Amino acid sequence: MLYLLEDSKERAFIRENLNAHFTASAWILSSDKSKVLLLHHTKLDKWLQPGGHADGEFDLLKVALKETQEETGLVDLQLLTPEIFDIDIHIIPQREEVPEHEHFDVRFAFNTKNEGEIQINNESKAYKWIKLQEINQITQEQSILRMQQKSKTL
Repeated sequence: MLYLLEDSKERAFIRENLNAHFTASAWILSSDKSKVLLLHHTKLDKWLQPGGHADGEFDLLKVALKETQEETGLVDLQLLTPEIFDIDIHIIPQREEVPEHEHFDVRFAFNTKNEGEIQINNESKAYKWIKLQEINQITQEQSILRMQQKSKTL
């Protein structure tokens, strides 16, 4: 991460930096912390937490909140810890004219009392509140399983 910042400076926060750039996401737990909200991502065809590109915004917590609101309609999130919850560096495969590149995803943990109807946008096919102990039934993504384990400390 430090290399990305040193090498790219403010360009690290824009998606046009085609080698690598920052993204931010939200790990959203139910009020009793027994379930997590996952979205079935349309382009990647994977169950993931809400999140997205910084698009020039340096405050990644703000990015996580904005992306969550856009992707789920949720606005009543409570930050569970002031620290970054997780960081994941992963490769995004080439799509059309956008080459393969890395996302440096900074993740924050939240909870919400609103487990009602989620308003997903076109970036997702579906959403699911899934019990933490059942996550491995829908994904084997190591970063998701890592956050599942870290949730026990919240």
